[in-house]
Amino acid sequence: MSAKTTGLIPPGADGARPPRPTVVQKVRRTLVGPPRKLHEPGVFHRLSLVALLAWVGLGADGLSSSAYGPEEAFKALGQHTYLALGLAATMALTVIVISIAYSRVIEHFPFGGGGYVVATKLLGEKAGVVSGCALLVDYVLTITISIAAAGDALFSFAPAGWQGRSCRRRSCCCVGLLVLNLRGVRESVIVLTPIFALFVITHLILIVGGFAAHWSQLPTTLRAANSGFSSGMGALGIGGLLLLFIRAYSLGGGTYTGIEAVSNGLPIMREPRVRTGKRTMLYMAASLAFTASGLLALYLLWGVTPEERKTMNAVLAERFVRVVPLGRCSWC
Repeated sequence: MSAKTTGLIPPGADGARPPRPTVVQKVRRTLVGPPRKLHEPGVFHRLSLVALLAWVGLGADGLSSSAYGPEEAFKALGQHTYLALGLAATMALTVIVISIAYSRVIEHFPFGGGGYVVATKLLGEKAGVVSGCALLVDYVLTITISIAAAGDALFSFAPAGWQGRSCRRRSCCCVGLLVLNLRGVRESVIVLTPIFALFVITHLILIVGGFAAHWSQLPTTLRAANSGFSSGMGALGIGGLLLLFIRAYSLGGGTYTGIEAVSNGLPIMREPRVRTGKRTMLYMAASLAFTASGLLALYLLWGVTPEERKTMNAVLAERFVRVVPLGRCSWC
């Protein structure tokens, strides 16, 4: 009786034992995970994303821009901070308009309607190549800026001695995200969901609580904004104020990056894709418009000014913690 018959040797093509995985293969499987069986029934259904998970995986790109877009726009106003109210309304309106436009793109391109596909189909191949190149540059800059902004936000609450090694830590974050994405979209979303939920909940508490805590000062702030606008009209004129507003609006344009990720990511969404994509776009538009415009308005309402080595969101959070009875933080 042979060893193959008795089961002592696993069956193979020639009855020999399968080769042991190499060190490289072990490391690769540990980092990236086991290979997928693409022909297995139901594999796409398990890997696809419902609207809520798609909001986490794709909406985080747009929502994270609220960490730096509103701040840059507010800083560009200089002494004319009274324009922040109009800037907040314009920013929210822009997010809504862009989201509606991409919802229409989702309807017409249900298998993925990124800028390259849309421009190629509607304007020709040359326009598609230009759009595709722009998207590549945009995604590279989005990753670097988002990581840099995340580092600024975290190190705003860290001791001053940590600032010197922030670049090294940010580079490690980029490598970590690269490895995480190689494991798959759903795996990445599951890991990032707690971080995303913490971001959403803390900003919801900060914005709602910030307006509630200073609600009595809102009439005073509106009167000061009206008075400041009259003074600005006399000093700069309508043309000068308009140019200043447009400059601040353009510098805050990073707020709108990432909204197109939903229409680009339709192939990974659960059927029916169009309905899932449009619902995801609704979640992203509502959260981004609320967060970005709310932070801008709170900068004015709370009188937040830029401070060295701190983001304006960190300054706002510190002031909020001092006023609201949540306990005094050691860094405040």
